[in-house]
Amino acid sequence: MWARAGALWLLWCCAAIAPAAAQMVTLDSGSVTTTVNGQTRTAPLRLPYHWDREQAARPGSARFDLPFTLASRPDEPWAVFIPRVGNVFDLRVNGALLRVHGDMERGNGADYAKAPRSLIIPAQLLQAGENLIEIRVRADTGRRAGLSPVIVGPSDEVLRQYSSAYASRFTGSVLLVGFSAVVGAIAFALWLTQLDAGAAGGRRREGLYLWAALAEFCWALRVADAAIISPPLSWVPWGMLMTACYSGWAASAMLFCHHVAGWHRNAYMPWMRGAMAVMFTGSVLCCWLSLTRADPRWLTGWLALELVGVGAYVAFFAVATVRRPNLARVLVGSAALLTVAVAFRDWLMIRLSDSYGETTWVRYTSVFFGIALLAIVIRRFRTASTQANELLGTLAARVADRERELAITYARLAEVGREQARTHERERILRDMHDGVGSHISAAIHQLQSGQASQAGLLRTLRDSLDQLKLSIDSIHLPAGDVGALLAALRYRLAPRLADSGVALEWAVEECPPVARLDAPAMRQLQFLLFETISNVLQHAGASVLRIEAGMHNGVQRLRAIDNGCGFDATHAPRALQQRARAIGARLTLESRPGRTVVQLQFD
Repeated sequence: MWARAGALWLLWCCAAIAPAAAQMVTLDSGSVTTTVNGQTRTAPLRLPYHWDREQAARPGSARFDLPFTLASRPDEPWAVFIPRVGNVFDLRVNGALLRVHGDMERGNGADYAKAPRSLIIPAQLLQAGENLIEIRVRADTGRRAGLSPVIVGPSDEVLRQYSSAYASRFTGSVLLVGFSAVVGAIAFALWLTQLDAGAAGGRRREGLYLWAALAEFCWALRVADAAIISPPLSWVPWGMLMTACYSGWAASAMLFCHHVAGWHRNAYMPWMRGAMAVMFTGSVLCCWLSLTRADPRWLTGWLALELVGVGAYVAFFAVATVRRPNLARVLVGSAALLTVAVAFRDWLMIRLSDSYGETTWVRYTSVFFGIALLAIVIRRFRTASTQANELLGTLAARVADRERELAITYARLAEVGREQARTHERERILRDMHDGVGSHISAAIHQLQSGQASQAGLLRTLRDSLDQLKLSIDSIHLPAGDVGALLAALRYRLAPRLADSGVALEWAVEECPPVARLDAPAMRQLQFLLFETISNVLQHAGASVLRIEAGMHNGVQRLRAIDNGCGFDATHAPRALQQRARAIGARLTLESRPGRTVVQLQFD
C-alpha cells in the first residue's frame, strides 16, 4: 500500500511540474544577418553561433532573428535567459526595444559576454501565435563574441536557471579571486619574513613563497576579468595583460613546483628561469599578433606549445614524486596533473571547437594549488613547532644540568667560605691573644725580670691579660649589631674587678636597637675600645665611680663612659681609641677635667 501511495504522489508531482516545464522554450534556430568589412550577408541560423569561428575573428556586427510560437498570450511576465552573448548587444521583442548593453557603435570597449544575461519580458509584449526575439551584437576580435541558445519562459523558471548559471560563472569567479588574493597575500608575507635555511649563508628569502605569491596574484587578476565588464584599458592592451597573467601564473606555478621538489639549488636553475621568461614573453607577443592581425592561430598555436611544455614538466615532476614521495610533492603533483588535464580540455573547447557558452574549468583547479600551499605552510609550521619544542626541551634539560652543577659548586664554595671564616676567626682569636693577652703576659715577664715590679702592678697586668682573654672568647658569640649584649658581657667580665679595685659601677643602659653596620669585626673593635676605656679608668684615673650609659639621644645611638677620676688632657686622645672608633664608623668625643671624664661614642 505504501509503495502504491508513493507512486501516486510521484505521478502527481510530475503532472504538476510538467505544464511549467512545457512552457519553457529554447530558441536555437532562425536567421542571422552579419556585417563584416562593409559586407552584409543573411543566412540561416543554428545556435550556438561562435563569431571567431564563423567570421575568422574579424570585427563586425550581427542581427539574430529568433522566432517562436505561443498558443496564447501569457498572463504573467516572462523572461529571457542568454548563457552567453556579446560583446555588446541589444534585445527587442516583437520590435520593442527591451534592453541595450554597451555602445553598439564603438568597438573594443565593454564586454558583456563574460556573464550570463537575463531580462524580464512584460506580458503585453508577447502575443498569441508568432513572436520574434531580435538580438543585435557587436563583435570584437578575439573576445569570444557570439550567441548561445536562448531560453524564454515564465520568469520564475527562467530566473532559476539564470541564477544557477550566474553563481557558477560570475559569483564563483569572485570567490576564486578572493581566495587567490588571500593565499597570495599569505605567501608574500611568508616570503618577506622567512629565510631559506638551506641557502648559502642562510640569508636568502624562501623562493617557494615568492613564486606561490606571484602565481596566486596573477591568477586572481586573470579570473577577476570575468567580473570586469568595462576594463580600464582598451581591448588589445587588456587582452595582452590577461594573457600575461595566464602565462605568469603558469610560469610561477612551475617554479613553485621546482622549489617544492628541491631542484632550485641545482646548477641548471638559471636555465629554468630563462625558459619561463621565454614562455611568458612568447605568450604576450603571440597575443599581440593575434589581436592586431585578427588571426587567433598565433595565440592558439603558442598556447599549444606552452601546454606541451608544461605537460612534459608536470610528467617529469610526477615521476620524480613517485620515486621520492612526500606530502608536499604529492599534493602539488596531483594539483599539477589535474590542472594540465583541465587546461587541455579548455584549449580544445575554447580555442578549437565551435562550442559557444562554455567557460574555462582551469580557474577552479587553481584552488588546489592554494590548498597545497596552505598544507605545505601548515606542515612546515608544525615541523618548526616540533623542532622548537624539542630545542626548548633540550635547552631546559641543559639549564637544569647547569643549575645542578651551579648548586653543587655553590655548596662547595659556601663550605669553603665557612671554612675560611672559621680559619679567619681562629686567626683573629690568635691575633687578639697575641696582641692583647700576649703583650700583657710579656709585660708581666719583664716586670718580674726587672726585679722592680710591685706585687700590685704585676697582679693588675695579669688581671688585664685574663680579662682580655675572656673578652676575646666572648666576642665569638656576640650577635652582630647588638650593643646591649656586648655591654652585658662586658659588665659580667669586669664588674668583679671593678669591685676589687674599689670602683663603684653605675649602670644606665637602656634597650638599644641593633646598629646595622656593626658586623662581627666591628663588634670586636667596639668591645676592645670599651675595655681599653675601662682599663684606663682602673689604672690611671684613680676614680671611685664609673658610670656606663647607653641609649638613643635625638635619634642617635650613644654610648658614654663617665668617671670621677683625676682626668687627663682631652686634646690628646689616646691613639688606640681613635683608631678603633674610625674602624667602626663611630664619632668619638672626649671631655675631661678633674672629677669628671666622659668618653662618648655616637653612631650617626
